[in-house]
Amino acid sequence: MNLKEVIDLLKQIVKTPEEGLGEELFLWVSSVTPIVNVDLLIKDEKGRVLLTWREGMYHFKPGWHIPGGVIRYKETMAQRIKKVAEMELGAEVSCNLHLLAIKEFIFPELKERGHFISFLFECKLLSPPDEKIKYRGGKPKPGEWKWFSKCPENLFEVHKAYKEFLPE
Repeated sequence: MNLKEVIDLLKQIVKTPEEGLGEELFLWVSSVTPIVNVDLLIKDEKGRVLLTWREGMYHFKPGWHIPGGVIRYKETMAQRIKKVAEMELGAEVSCNLHLLAIKEFIFPELKERGHFISFLFECKLLSPPDEKIKYRGGKPKPGEWKWFSKCPENLFEVHKAYKEFLPE
């Protein structure tokens, strides 16, 4: 099978790339091109930052992270921000697309998910996060959220690049 035939086959399999590529194809794409994502910096009136717990995935250790997600094909940053807030927090946010930072992360040792271009946006909650997924103590569960008045030691390593925006 030549490359054109492979591409034609992929077009038949992935009819709506806007809905995602599927894990296997996404991982392959991430091995040949940078991945673009948005990160949502959400603070309250006390200056606390809202973080969610993520289990270790790929090369990351488990830890608290800034909510965020990969932008899909033909999806705007604003649309992805809205979906991240819904999926990770069960909340609505407003974001005037006030860009706080652009960070590029390259992990030379990785063959997949080794190059990210991340856009950090300041967002405001329009509705409270879902109380059912609030962290209540003990070992955090994937997807739980918590307000932090101080940056946690077990912050996702890659998000330490945003330290200037996080509470000390």
